[in-house]
Amino acid sequence: MSTTRYSVLVPVSNLQEAQTLLPMAEVLAQRRGGEVLALHVVLVPPGERLSHGATNASRSRQALNNYLRQRAEGTLPVRSMVRVTHNLWEAIWEVVLQEHVDLLLLGWTSTHMPETAGGTLKNQRLLAPPCNVMFVHPRGNLTSEDERPLRILLAVRGGPNDGLALRVAEALAASAQGEITLLHATGEAPRDAEEYIFTHFEPALRGLRHLNRSVTVVGDVTDAISREAQGHDIVVMGASQHTIAPDDWRGKRLQHIRENTQATLVIVKKRAPDTGELAYEERFSTSIERPINVVVDRWFAERTFHSREFADIEHLLRLKEQQELTISLGLPALNEEETVGNVIQTVKRALMDDIPLLDEIVLIDSGSVDYTREIAADMGIPVYIHQEILPAHGTYHGKGEALWKSLYVLKGDLIAWIDTDIKNIHPRFVYG
Repeated sequence: MSTTRYSVLVPVSNLQEAQTLLPMAEVLAQRRGGEVLALHVVLVPPGERLSHGATNASRSRQALNNYLRQRAEGTLPVRSMVRVTHNLWEAIWEVVLQEHVDLLLLGWTSTHMPETAGGTLKNQRLLAPPCNVMFVHPRGNLTSEDERPLRILLAVRGGPNDGLALRVAEALAASAQGEITLLHATGEAPRDAEEYIFTHFEPALRGLRHLNRSVTVVGDVTDAISREAQGHDIVVMGASQHTIAPDDWRGKRLQHIRENTQATLVIVKKRAPDTGELAYEERFSTSIERPINVVVDRWFAERTFHSREFADIEHLLRLKEQQELTISLGLPALNEEETVGNVIQTVKRALMDDIPLLDEIVLIDSGSVDYTREIAADMGIPVYIHQEILPAHGTYHGKGEALWKSLYVLKGDLIAWIDTDIKNIHPRFVYG
C-alpha cells in the first residue's frame, strides 16, 4: 500500500482489549520490522460538539499511555492515538488512510473480551477493505500456559485470503515456538486435493518452518474445521467470500465454526485489489468532507491535554535520553522581583536538581529597574537583556521581542518558556 514503514493498527476500547490484542499485533509488526498503532476512539453523541469529548480524550490518552509504559521490557514500542468523532468507522478508516496502515487488527467480541472497539464489526468497507484486515475472537489466553508448544490450526480452502492466513499463522507460531497443522478441506478426491494444495501453495509452504503435519479432509468444510480445531489453541483461516448481509463480512460457515469450537479464531481478509491508495483516497475524501468549523472543533478536542498526562517526569527524562535531546527553559521577565525567585527555585529543584529534565534555565530580561536580574543571578541563572542580544538587528519593546531573541542564546534542542509573574507556580507549568 505504501513504501512507508509496515504498520499494524489496533483500535481498542479498554485495557482488557489492549492487553489481549496488542501482543499479537506486536508479533506481526516485529516480523516485518514495523510498528504498532493503538487507537482509542471517543464517541460524541450526534448533535453535540466534538469539543465536548476533550475531557474523555485526555483521560483515555492518559490511561492508554500509562498501560503502554507499564508493559514488560523488550516489547515493541506502541504509538498511541486518540480520535474524537461522531462515527466510529469514519475515524478508523481515516487513520488507515493517514497512517498508510498495512494491517487493521480488530477484536471480535467473546466471553473473554465482551467489549471491543469495533462492536458488531458491521461496516460495508470491511467487504472490500483498503488494507489487510485481521479479526480476532479470543477464547482465553493466546499463549500456552503449560509450557507446551502453541498449537495452531491453519485452515485453507484455495481462497484469495489463504496466502495472508499462511503468513499470519507462521508469525504466531514463530513467536511462541508453536506447531502448525495445515488443514485442507475440499470436496475433491484426496489425491487431487493434495496435488492442488502443493501446486498452489508450494512457495508459501516452504516458508512454514513450524508446519508439524498436514491433513486433507474430503467432505463438509465447516465440520472438518470444527472437528480438527478441538485439539488446537488457535484457528487461522481466511474470511469467506460469501457474506450474509450487505454490511457483514461473516458467512454462515464462520458463524458455525465460532459456535462449535473453543479455540481462539483468527480470521484474515486480504486488501481489496481494486482499492489502490489514490483511488481510495479520492473516494474517502469525498465521502467524509466536513465543514471547517467541525474540523477545528475536532482539532481542539483531540489536542486538549491535561498536565496529569505528563506527570511521570522520570518517563519524560527517559524519552529525552533515548532521543539524545537537550531542553532549555527561557524565563522572560520585566520587574518581577516579587515572584521570580520562587519561580526559579520551584522549577530548578524539581526539573534540574531532583530529575534533570531541563539542561538549562535562562532569564531573558526586558530592562527591569528592580532586582529581578540580581535575584536570578544570585541563584546561578544566566541573565541576558534582550535589547543587548543581536543589537545589529534592532530592538523593540514587548515580550514577543524577548522570546524571539531568546532563541539565539538558548542552546537546547527543545525550548520552553514560562512567565515569571506566576504566584502559584508548579513544575507542571513547564512539563504540562
